[in-house]
Formats: sequence, structure tokens, C-alpha cells
Amino acid sequence: MCNTIHVSRVAEHVAQLEIDNPPRNTLGHAMRARFREILEALGADLSVRALVITGRGKAFCSGEDLREEFDAVTGDSERGRNLADFGRLLEQLESFRAPVIAAVNGWCVGGGLELALCCDVRFASHETRFVCAGVNVGLMASGYRLPRLIGVARAKHMLLTGLAHDAETAERFGLVTSVHAPDDLIPAALAFTQRVASRAPLSVEATKRLASRAPDLTREEALQVQAKELGVLIQTADHIAAVAAFLEKRDPVFTRS
Repeated sequence: MCNTIHVSRVAEHVAQLEIDNPPRNTLGHAMRARFREILEALGADLSVRALVITGRGKAFCSGEDLREEFDAVTGDSERGRNLADFGRLLEQLESFRAPVIAAVNGWCVGGGLELALCCDVRFASHETRFVCAGVNVGLMASGYRLPRLIGVARAKHMLLTGLAHDAETAERFGLVTSVHAPDDLIPAALAFTQRVASRAPLSVEATKRLASRAPDLTREEALQVQAKELGVLIQTADHIAAVAAFLEKRDPVFTRS
């Protein structure tokens, strides 16, 4: 079955989402609706502590379905409706309560790159190609998230040309944290994700919240946010359990309490 998002529990507390819409794994209206339903359900399932997102076949994701977009802008539909809907998906993914890891397995284009940028950590295979395609189709994308991640000059290098950039360049720019052989990509991403999911979940989620906001905060604001989060965490049973496990030289068991 294709033209959907496959969901599986690949490890304890870890869910994997696979975009399956060959050949480029575009996200048209129905695919976006399915994606958002899945994120809502997984967000409500507190046993899920981390997500892995990847694509099936030779692409991670190529963003909007341009056939749908062409029909929208040349027909009677409201222009910009598809882009706004895609933006809502990106915001939902970016604000997902638990860490999201992208295993970028192939072409990562336009809105697909935005999707990857909304994840917390990105892994890539040697076959991955990243394309800031906005200027290729008379639009713009990634002009906010990409400069914040890799710096303005490097972002402009990608944004203004619309050219494909290989995984090694992406790693050098800081867009991805590691590059792997195609067969090793998912195992590497899962090993990392399982480690994240094995840590104290309330602590992990609080850390994600602060780290995501940090670039927009002054030092004083960041310290205030940190103090507020720590004020909650220090009273949790998981904190006590972790300290006790450390003193007793054993692995902690976290209960999200």
C-alpha cells in the first residue's frame, strides 16, 4: 500500500513514520491530512518518547504535490491555501512534544527540506541530495529555518541557487549531524533515537523546549525559562529514581512521573 504514511513501533517508546508516495514522496492534501492525524495520535500517546521519520524508496520527501498546486493556482481555488495547509503541518511537527529524528534517505526537496528542518536531529545517507527548490518554482521556502540552523551565508548558498547539494556538503554546513551508507542509515538513526527515548522523558521534553527557543531568548530570559523547567523536574519521581540508580550503579527506570 502506498500514498500513505506508514506507522510502526520499532523499539520501546520509539515510533517510525515512513512517507510512501512514489516516486518522490510528495505530500499532497490527503497525505498531509494523514500525517497530521498521526502526529496528533502519537502526541497523545505518552508511551511514545521519540519519533523517526524517513521516506520509502529513493526520496525522503519532495514537499508539495505540484500538480495539486498548479490546479489550485490556475483554477477557482483560493491561492495559497495549499501552502498554508503545508505550513500547519510543519508547525505541528516542529512543536511535537518529543524529539523527532529525520533519517533522510534520498531526495529532500523544497517542502521536504522544510519538513527535515522541523525535526530536531537529521541523519543522511551518502545518496541524499538536498534542494532548496523555492527559486526553481517561483516561490520561497526555508528562508527562516535554514539560516537559523546553518548560518546566513551558507543558507544563501543553498537558497539562491536551487541546486542539489550532497550529504557531505550538508554535513559540513551543519544541516545534518552524520552521514551513513544507505543500509546503515536507519540502524544509526534508530540507535540514536533509542538512546534519546531511554532518558528521562520529562527531562528530554523540557530540554527540547528550551533548546528550541534558545536562539530567540536573551541570556536572562533563557535562565528564567530554565529555572521554571528545573523547578518542575527537581520534584519528579524520575529525578529521584535517576539519582538513586546512579548511586547504586544500575540503570534507572523512568515512569514519566
